Amino acid sequence: MADDRDAELVSAAVAGNRDAFETVLRAHYDRIHGLAWQLTGSRSDADDIAQDVCCALVEKIGSFRGEAKFTTWLSGITVNACRDHRRRRRTFRGLTDKLAVLAGLASPTDGRDAYDAVWLNNAISRLKPAYRETAVLVAGQQLTHAEAAEILGVAEATVSWRMSEVRRMLSAD
Repeated sequence: MADDRDAELVSAAVAGNRDAFETVLRAHYDRIHGLAWQLTGSRSDADDIAQDVCCALVEKIGSFRGEAKFTTWLSGITVNACRDHRRRRRTFRGLTDKLAVLAGLASPTDGRDAYDAVWLNNAISRLKPAYRETAVLVAGQQLTHAEAAEILGVAEATVSWRMSEVRRMLSAD
């Protein structure tokens, strides 16, 4: 049902309805910001990226063809914005404890497992960007392998392979 609402709003936004565009942005801002935060590990970077995505969406929304769910398409734009940001900065500050919890790789920290949280953040931050992006989309965003593959521009089998590699690499550490 949400997809139907998105389709109606996006169609109206493409047609120039500013109220519909505003509604689309308000409905999906948290998704954009949250994904950017997970991929960058920085709230301030996520703020910048979310603002960039919202500004870019003004021009890009007209290119949405409805071949995928709007949320999948929007996640792809956000992932690409994060990649661009990383290229410009050439640094990565690590993923937050929240990512570890969302990815199901750790339980919420309660002070007793600080060592595990540090280890996990360190292990995830050492993953190559392709593996880190895949893990965030599949485990953190709860996307299917097919949806993640579409966003990342790879085959679904590649996403499955990357996830098995992430599990192997994390369990080897």
